[in-house]
Amino acid sequence: MNMTTLIKYIIKKHINMAKKSNKIFIIDTSVILYDHNAIFNFEENDVAIPITVFEELDNFKKGNDTKNYEAREFIRIIDNLANKNTLTEWVSINGNKGRFKVIMTENPDPKFDAIKIFQDNKADHHILNAALTLMTKTPNKKITLVTKDINLRLKAKSLNINADDYLTGKVKDTSDLFIGRTTIENIDDEIISKIYKEGFCAPEEIGIKDTNSNHYLIIKGNNSSVLAYFSVKYQRVEKIEKQTCYKITPRNSEQVFALHAILNEDIRLVSLQGVAGTGKTLIALVGALQQKRKFKQIYLARPIVPLSNKELGFLPGDIDAKISPYMEPLWDNLKFIQSQYKEADKDFKFISECVKTEKLVITPLAYIRGRSISNVLFIVDEAQNLTPHEIKTIITRAGEGTKIIFTGDIHQIDTPYLDAQSNGLSHMIDKMKSVNLYSHVTLEKGERSELADIANKLL
Repeated sequence: MNMTTLIKYIIKKHINMAKKSNKIFIIDTSVILYDHNAIFNFEENDVAIPITVFEELDNFKKGNDTKNYEAREFIRIIDNLANKNTLTEWVSINGNKGRFKVIMTENPDPKFDAIKIFQDNKADHHILNAALTLMTKTPNKKITLVTKDINLRLKAKSLNINADDYLTGKVKDTSDLFIGRTTIENIDDEIISKIYKEGFCAPEEIGIKDTNSNHYLIIKGNNSSVLAYFSVKYQRVEKIEKQTCYKITPRNSEQVFALHAILNEDIRLVSLQGVAGTGKTLIALVGALQQKRKFKQIYLARPIVPLSNKELGFLPGDIDAKISPYMEPLWDNLKFIQSQYKEADKDFKFISECVKTEKLVITPLAYIRGRSISNVLFIVDEAQNLTPHEIKTIITRAGEGTKIIFTGDIHQIDTPYLDAQSNGLSHMIDKMKSVNLYSHVTLEKGERSELADIANKLL
């Protein structure tokens, strides 16, 4: 390297370092409630926290919800980082690669006072004013407000404040999300005959190149076809049969694949993603009941998302009465399975006995926290309403002999600050697809009724 090239390299390096050091990210409460470790995810850039955020966190710190846990954990992190420092001065994080401090809300230029402009003295507007104050004091820095709140981002941009979503844990493009199944056409009928006869074939015989993820196959020849499964563990394509569990028979190939994943003993983590009416929860439940003797208990849980923003305290009755409306869809699926039998039948009575003896437990997801889930089949319904951290928390609690099934529709989010790209179900599908203990199936064909299928397509 000659001297001229060396000088250019040094100048370029310093320019890049300067660019990186000229960024300050302001994070709001929604980011912290989504990920309490967010402060560590901005590389060597500086992070500013409006004082109003701590006031909001104070309101969230009490309770058993995940958002309460996130608030408490973030407060502990800041307390440890602060040590003996005052938070109005920059404090090192990430081993001196970045810094953070608390910024105050001061009276900005009256022309750009968010409280006056939006005519409301709310926390979001104090956060905007804090950002405006910081921009005035540090004009040489690039400042960006990071928030999961779409409306706050729009308000920020209307005041000429740079604003972005918090991207950690966010899938880039859901249109490319792993669907867990592939259709392969123009395969020699002799190879399909071989699969039927021997039960398997080598992946290269049907042109499979992706041998790093478990996935399902519809293999078509000129005159025949077969449903199959590529197993990472055995590195081969295996024929699969349609199975009936508790008189529930899969109605399409997607449901055949989903039930196979649930019954496959080599798979310890399953996700089923699809629109309403595709049979996700029903298939998960009958598959679980079919394996009742392999597990100590079957948990069927779902997160409670309050209707019309009403918390449980607004509903009448004791705690069982309060949670009943949220658990009703799960009970409906169980009753549908029982309806396949007469009340005097052995299987009808067995299902009732499982509920009575808590062999099968239907409960809010929040009630599972703290319990051991060893040797348990754990079904989590409506998983699209969970954050990536919540999904991780559930999976990392799995003990020996446990199998976990997540079901949900990533396009039907009921939780603020989550969307199709940032919810925990999408994140898990994207990150776990190459794990040999994991199988995923996206179900697209509705089977609830012709009317429901038409509504999903047209409305």
